Amino acid sequence: MNTVVWLRKGLARRPLWMNAILLFCAYMTFIYLPWDIFIKPLEVDQEVWFGVLFTGWAAKAGALLHWFVYGAGTLGLWRMRSWLQPWMSLYLLQIAFGMAYWGLTDPRGSNEPTALLIAIPFIGLAYAAWRSRHRFSAL
Repeated sequence: MNTVVWLRKGLARRPLWMNAILLFCAYMTFIYLPWDIFIKPLEVDQEVWFGVLFTGWAAKAGALLHWFVYGAGTLGLWRMRSWLQPWMSLYLLQIAFGMAYWGLTDPRGSNEPTALLIAIPFIGLAYAAWRSRHRFSAL
């Protein structure tokens, strides 16, 4: 089977929104985070968890944790494994919370309505992921 057929068959297993999350996880796992961890200078490194900005060595540690999360997301979504739930939904809710918290508390954030509006798509994705848990297999 050639690569294009293999890729199409693999992507046909999930809805478009889930493929978008899979592709984002793969990008973060194989392109962005290796650069962020191994090449990006420590002085400019920043990571955000739960809407809190970390810099320096704390950011590098956060990047390693992000690498694990996105790697697990890539593997779990590609193979449609049940162990990804509830973690995928919880991580999407963490992003929603972080976006809202950042927007409301950081001086570089946005105003209240915008901060809350930014969280809504991630809440929707978390809900869709939870509702789609039947698509995942135990093996």
